[in-house]
Amino acid sequence: MFFKQVRRNAAKNRKGNGLFFGSLVTAIIAFYTLLSLGELDVMHFLSTIESDAVQKLMALLPLVYAVSLFFVFFLVYFACRYQIDSRRRELGMYLMLGMRRSRLFLLLFCETLWSSMVSLLIGLPVALFITEGISLATARIVGLGILGHRFSFSPGAVCWTVCGFVLVQLLSMFILCIGIAKKEPAEFFQDGDVKKQAVASGFRSTLCFAAGLGFLLYAYGLGMFRLHSLRITVVLSVFVFGISGTFLLYRGLGGMFGLWIRAKNKHAVGLQIFTARQVQENVLSQYRSLAVSSLLLLMALACISYGISMGFGRSSDSRSVDLSLFGTEEQVDAVLEQDGVREMVQDSFPMYLSMIKRGDFHGGDRKVDISGLADALTALTRSGMRTFEQSDLIENIIENLHIDYVIAQSSYNHMLQSMGKEELQISDGQAAIYTSMGNDGDFGLIWQEVLEGNVSIGIDGEAYELLPDLCMDNVVADRAITLYLALIVPDETYRELAEEPGAYCWNVRLSDRVVEEAGLMRAIQDMEGLLDQTEGLTTENPTENAAVTSAGIEYDSYLGGIGRNLFYTVAASYLTIYLGVLFWLIANTVIGVKYLIGQRETKHRYETLSMLGAHTSSMCVSVNRQIRFYFSLVLVTAIVSSAAAIYSMFTSFTRLPVGVSVGKVALLAVLGLVIFAGLEILYISIVRRMADREIRMLQTTKE
Repeated sequence: MFFKQVRRNAAKNRKGNGLFFGSLVTAIIAFYTLLSLGELDVMHFLSTIESDAVQKLMALLPLVYAVSLFFVFFLVYFACRYQIDSRRRELGMYLMLGMRRSRLFLLLFCETLWSSMVSLLIGLPVALFITEGISLATARIVGLGILGHRFSFSPGAVCWTVCGFVLVQLLSMFILCIGIAKKEPAEFFQDGDVKKQAVASGFRSTLCFAAGLGFLLYAYGLGMFRLHSLRITVVLSVFVFGISGTFLLYRGLGGMFGLWIRAKNKHAVGLQIFTARQVQENVLSQYRSLAVSSLLLLMALACISYGISMGFGRSSDSRSVDLSLFGTEEQVDAVLEQDGVREMVQDSFPMYLSMIKRGDFHGGDRKVDISGLADALTALTRSGMRTFEQSDLIENIIENLHIDYVIAQSSYNHMLQSMGKEELQISDGQAAIYTSMGNDGDFGLIWQEVLEGNVSIGIDGEAYELLPDLCMDNVVADRAITLYLALIVPDETYRELAEEPGAYCWNVRLSDRVVEEAGLMRAIQDMEGLLDQTEGLTTENPTENAAVTSAGIEYDSYLGGIGRNLFYTVAASYLTIYLGVLFWLIANTVIGVKYLIGQRETKHRYETLSMLGAHTSSMCVSVNRQIRFYFSLVLVTAIVSSAAAIYSMFTSFTRLPVGVSVGKVALLAVLGLVIFAGLEILYISIVRRMADREIRMLQTTKE
């Protein structure tokens, strides 16, 4: 009989509080998705090439898990508190009928365990399905191929998900039961009293509101224009003024509402003044909850935006070549003609890259006169608005300005042709600037702006016009050599300037058919396996970054660079989006529960309205308007603050790589905002239905 009652009560609670039951299921999904990160195909792949970084990330997961438990505790606590509050009369009746408090507590704990089990039975299969979808999607995006996918199930993730979720459920119920133990049975039948709050004067409310608005604007200004320095005082000031401003803004908002109501009083009809007064009272009594919820939504939007930009920005790295082989032409030809290798190669070509000869120019310096570039950079500091960081970077570039390397035009054009890009058109008396650091912050943007100013340099005493476009495609796989600045010149000029005119390496691009069938990452790994089996091949001048096989052949692989890129993508986007979703859940749960509890505490007012002749439909309209106002007060502040925070992030310490489509990232951000708005509308509509049901239940009880 006891367990039958447990199942019946748990089912009734789930049916009556479906919104919060859904939030708990979503929390379970989030837990498993985080803890099963190591089972993703992309993480298995990264562990083979970036094992140290992956191990550090996996070591960080327990800390993220503990932080998640801390936040989920509040989500579960508020959900359980609302359920207990809605069952006050039922619990009081149990005590009136003679049920011992120990048995009542056992009943509540068993109901919690039963609800937890049902939530887990629903949430874990959904989480498994979602993680499989994520694994398939990432495998497809990064080039692992669907054929490389394997079904993943993490018993450890399931175990920690179950333990963590049940722990926060039982802890929340234990804290609530402590409050129940202090109450007499008669207290359960009393309607909740509205909490008294100190009503601030109009002057004090206006002062708090103005101070909060001023603090927020100051925090926005610091973040948007001075955060790039990353000084600890600036960072702390942004947080202190931003948080304080949010609390002060909501602290004074109640008084501002009062002024607005008094101005509107003469023209109000129906329940408009009642609706406004209800909102004002909620703001006055719950301003701390509103401020916390707004800050949580700010963190959610910032995390999700950061995750989207990092995920799609870093993953857009341009693939130029797949492997770079180091050796003589005879050695490389022997490798490429071996069985199995020949079928996988679509194109191979020498990369002519060398240091520039020493000459008599400027007392034994390189044979390149870069004074024109220095003058253009100096003029750049005097034109237009420059941030402190940009000005400092330009000064650093001028101090370290040198061009030591030269690249043959035919090699670079061959690489562009294999990539499907338009070839460089370099005429006599022209050259192009190349850098492998173009994706690093403002470096590439500054050089692009310099080159648009018709700059010339001197080569061996002759003037050469620089093309207006900055070249940044990797000339070798995995950056076997880092080129601060280099010149791309016609082949004849290359032979005159090159210290060693021979091929630096031989670049290889795999067949499109092989990549399509197996996926890029798998195809490169297969090619590496074939190279490891080559025999009798040695390299006279091994490079520092090249892989050395047991047979002696040396090569660089695209996997090295893409491995680091993928690691940052997963670490940044996966974890931040996860935290963003978690913050969003908690913020909305706090807002919804606080409103519904407040409505229940003031339900006698609706009973009085009904006695005065107000229709149920009119009261439901009033409640719906209150909910829209209540949520809007949080959302507007959160959206404005998040816009400033996102702008500060992407103009200060986080930059999209040069060449990444800003429009694409912006479109994805807009899509994320649309999804966010849709979920908010869905959440608000569910809260509205629950509030309407409470009003209609009052009418039913009256009848």
